[in-house]
Amino acid sequence: MSQAEMFAELKGKIGQTLMVSDWMEIDQARINAFAEATGDFQWIHIDAGRAGRESPYGTTIAHGYLTLSLYPLLRHLVDESTPAYPGVKNVINYGLNKVRFPNAVRVGSRVRGHFKLHDVSEVSGGLQIVEIYTVEVDGQEKPACIAEAIMRLYL
Repeated sequence: MSQAEMFAELKGKIGQTLMVSDWMEIDQARINAFAEATGDFQWIHIDAGRAGRESPYGTTIAHGYLTLSLYPLLRHLVDESTPAYPGVKNVINYGLNKVRFPNAVRVGSRVRGHFKLHDVSEVSGGLQIVEIYTVEVDGQEKPACIAEAIMRLYL
């Protein structure tokens, strides 16, 4: 598919949900690994005993940035067998316009991503898209994360 064809196709999908991921459990091992990777060892994330006693959530919670960082995994941007945008050779994370964390993800919770196309434009050598990434928490009304993710697609 040519860039012009992909642009036209994507323009027609603005406002549509492109994908809803499978559910994924957030366990303490993932939270601890994120703490190790980022150096964020705040007790509310890694100390189950203290979190049980002192946290308003009654248990440890995932880092907000951990929830945000699940975007490529939940969106299948890192799985070549199920590409988010077939025919695209390179997907580059270009940034974020807006990020909010309206709800906590308690350890043991299941989350899934909803991805809605918000905008598409042409840029030098490719396309730029903005997707609304919403992280749903199983059994919760409020989402854990809402972000406008900007990506560059190169064919």
